[in-house]
Amino acid sequence: MNKKGTDQSLHAYVKQELVTAIQQGVYPVKSQLPTEAELCKMYDVSRTTIRNALQQLVIDGYVERIQGRGTFVASRRVKQTLSATQGNYREQLQLQGKKPKIQVIDLKVVPSDEFLSAMLEIEENEPVHRLERIRYADDAPLQYEIAYLPWRKTTWLTKEGGEHSLYQLLQSQPDLSLHQTKEHLHIALADEEVAAKLGISVGDPCIQIETHAYLADESKIEYSIAYFHGEKASFTIERNYQKPTKTC
Repeated sequence: MNKKGTDQSLHAYVKQELVTAIQQGVYPVKSQLPTEAELCKMYDVSRTTIRNALQQLVIDGYVERIQGRGTFVASRRVKQTLSATQGNYREQLQLQGKKPKIQVIDLKVVPSDEFLSAMLEIEENEPVHRLERIRYADDAPLQYEIAYLPWRKTTWLTKEGGEHSLYQLLQSQPDLSLHQTKEHLHIALADEEVAAKLGISVGDPCIQIETHAYLADESKIEYSIAYFHGEKASFTIERNYQKPTKTC
């Protein structure tokens, strides 16, 4: 290897070599990478260069470092787009070569409290559907979600239906027309319930998305909170810009 480059170019080179090896299956998912000392000999570089390269691989989600055990190839994060898209959860995962599954934990009718009545813009104590689900990618939990919908508009909702795209179900109803969603993204720490559902530890970081869904008449049809596994999900935000038209 040519060692005339800077340390920055050296660690970028090592990183790319390891990425290529991972993508070609030299190091399969969950397999352990060689030790830092072994990598130093393989690439004839300093330990600092190897550590910098491995740190970049951790940041990019290619590997994970387990204290006392070593560095392992991570499952690639599931990508989802936070922009106008017709692709639902199942379609987005299938395009990435992953097997999607939605498990309904519970579906029940509950009276809306002060908070839910405000979120759904309905009268307090009005009945709402509470839909609790886990979404999986390749049989590993990716997202834990609780959604609330006005019962009077969704009397047809069943557990079996909840195993599919909720928004496609809404769109299939003749008297409902989903028009817009507003999503708020936060970083949250998993409590006991979220940790148990996602198979992580209490206090681990999660990506939390709070969603408000509206019908064509601007009434609320859904309020939900979803928690994504912080090490398995990533999001792309697309913004489209149009050149302003000239006016006389």
